[in-house]
Amino acid sequence: MTVLIVSGTGTEIGKTVVTAAVAAAAVAAGRSVAVLKPAQTGVGPHEPGDAAEVVRLAGSAVTAMELARYPEPLAPDTAARRAGLPTLAPAQIAEAARRLSEDHDLVLVEGAGGLLVRFDEAGNTLADAARLLDAPTLIVAQAGLGTLNSTTLTAEGLRARGLAPLGVVVGSWPQSADLAARCNLADLPKSSEVPLLGAVPEGSGTLPPERFRAAAPSWLAPSLSGTWSAETFLTTWSPPPYPATSPSPAGV
Repeated sequence: MTVLIVSGTGTEIGKTVVTAAVAAAAVAAGRSVAVLKPAQTGVGPHEPGDAAEVVRLAGSAVTAMELARYPEPLAPDTAARRAGLPTLAPAQIAEAARRLSEDHDLVLVEGAGGLLVRFDEAGNTLADAARLLDAPTLIVAQAGLGTLNSTTLTAEGLRARGLAPLGVVVGSWPQSADLAARCNLADLPKSSEVPLLGAVPEGSGTLPPERFRAAAPSWLAPSLSGTWSAETFLTTWSPPPYPATSPSPAGV
């Protein structure tokens, strides 16, 4: 696996922190790593973007590249149109990833929001770049209610396009997981038919970088250069049994 696409099931679910964790674990395993952010939205010309955040957390050994930047926090196609700036074509993303792969063992391509967010006027998405690269996709999902549907739809969207979903990582596993999150943990692989490959603890992006790098392998499965075990994690966070007695329905 030379190029890995990282796509969320939506926005603000921990995709950048997961990308940084994968990068840090790979570096710790002795691999050379690059991160490619095709379209950065919602930041100004001189502000650090997601690729810079990955380098901050994972370390300066990681190479960062950004192809386009748009000031408003919108889908890349919309943000480019409103700013009067050129959009990105899948071929540009694929070519940049291929160039990086010539000098790196692993290239992480971090998308913008969900898998099918539009990059250009023709309706091309991150999935189209993944198809050109023939690259697997790591799905970053939220922990709580709604994640079974969004994760399963993302996995089905990949398969419908002849693409391979590598696995699912929970982008922000809560310190005090509620019943929904704990049940979702067990149900995600069944619903999406994609293996669970990790769970990054909530707030990990605020850790000092040295602690982040040291801990990252423990959040990810061996296929992502980590030591995390889905079986052990599921045992630790298994939902409680259904109560033997429950309150009567209202009005009965």
